[in-house]
Amino acid sequence: MDTYYTIEEKYLQAVDEASYRDSAKGLRLLKEIIELDRLYARAHFQLGKIYYYEIKDYQTAGFYFKTCMELEPAFPDNYFHYLSLVVFLNMERQVGVVSEKALHTPGVDASEIYDLLGLFAEKGKDWNTALKAYEKALIEVTCKDRKEEIEESIDRVKAKMTRKAAYQYNLTG
Repeated sequence: MDTYYTIEEKYLQAVDEASYRDSAKGLRLLKEIIELDRLYARAHFQLGKIYYYEIKDYQTAGFYFKTCMELEPAFPDNYFHYLSLVVFLNMERQVGVVSEKALHTPGVDASEIYDLLGLFAEKGKDWNTALKAYEKALIEVTCKDRKEEIEESIDRVKAKMTRKAAYQYNLTG
């Protein structure tokens, strides 16, 4: 039987279990933490990740990510995952709200936020907005592999723009 002396120790154990060993045990520990302290924002964040990536219960994941953002708006790790979820779900209003807060939070990787904004615009076939977002991501990126991914996204959008222009030309010609 595990004995935890502080809520932080229980949290670290829950993260370890959820990430490397047993997500069911991690889930149980995180829910116990929230029962003890409803304001423990990082437990909400970890629950959001489990519900989003493992359980695929997007509504519950969104609840936990949003709760984390409200409880601890300066916690940078939450924003990428929350924005990823609302982009995936095509929640336009939430994309704007979450990305705006993310870009004003120290510690948030702006290149990741702009990349997700580019993806959202690309999914909506708004090529110009997508291209601008990907170019902003390219300016912010510091990792070589991520730089290459963003450059591929820029090339993909440019190809779509060219294809669309070619189709328009052929239709009117």
